[in-house]
Amino acid sequence: MSTKNKKEDNKGSKAGFFQGVKTEFKKIIWPDRDTLGRQLLAVVCVTVVMGILIAVIDFGAQNLINLITTIGA
Repeated sequence: MSTKNKKEDNKGSKAGFFQGVKTEFKKIIWPDRDTLGRQLLAVVCVTVVMGILIAVIDFGAQNLINLITTIGA
């Protein structure tokens, strides 16, 4: 096989890939505005709750380490 034929095969496979991507995007069922709003609210709420939980655990661990290091000193 010559190098010219290999290059043509590569172009065909790239075009085929993007055609496949386009076809797959047509199959996606996009959420409506209400569903998107509810999911956004859920993600924001969970993020805030997890952030607070991590901050409390971090604060407790920091104070525990400070207590342990001051007792040993």
